[in-house]
Amino acid sequence: MKDLMIRISEIEIDFQSLEEYKAILKEEAKASVLLEPGVISIYPMFQKDNPTQVRILEIYANREAYKSHLETPHFLKYKTTTLKMVKSLRLVDMEAIDTDTMREIFSKLIKDKN
Repeated sequence: MKDLMIRISEIEIDFQSLEEYKAILKEEAKASVLLEPGVISIYPMFQKDNPTQVRILEIYANREAYKSHLETPHFLKYKTTTLKMVKSLRLVDMEAIDTDTMREIFSKLIKDKN
């Protein structure tokens, strides 16, 4: 867990493109988590009172997994098709405070699924 790369992407989307953007992002996030072993989380969400403000919790096993992610066909498709929809993008690198509890969060999701 010490090599984890954690990032929050803060994205503002053009209102006219919002529904199309969300569909493309949902497809990309799903493919990333399902197809890439080093992608732990691509968890997109938006502010309830301001849906053009999108946030993505990204967790990668390490920096190499992140770099590999940037070269995948599904990420490149997302990046090129949404480029004109994005009004602003800010990438905020984070550090985990309690990785032990992080394990519990994901294990609860697995337990709830069964």
